[in-house]
Amino acid sequence: MDCIFCKIVKGEIPSTKIYEDEQVYVFADIAPTAPIHWLLIPKEHISGANAITAENSGVVAHIYEVIAKLAKEHGFAEGFRVVTNCGEDAGQSVFHLHFHLLAGRKLAWPAG
Repeated sequence: MDCIFCKIVKGEIPSTKIYEDEQVYVFADIAPTAPIHWLLIPKEHISGANAITAENSGVVAHIYEVIAKLAKEHGFAEGFRVVTNCGEDAGQSVFHLHFHLLAGRKLAWPAG
């Protein structure tokens, strides 16, 4: 498999690690759009939100638990955004399930 995020989890590609546990790896986005722009990925390869099943969905709940923990620890629990894109038409460019965690400034909607 030639998945860049799997290679990051394995340490084959360097990243700025924010957090890691048995199920999840969190690292800084290389092209941030906010002062805090982190990617949260399951260590297990799941291609995207459309590949979530009853068998692997527990990791998604765990990712949201990690988001809440990091937001409290890093002082942005009162304002952040979590985004995941599913499929090329939605802007997914790496086909490994991932969540963008954005914080550190006032965020506009729908863009920014």
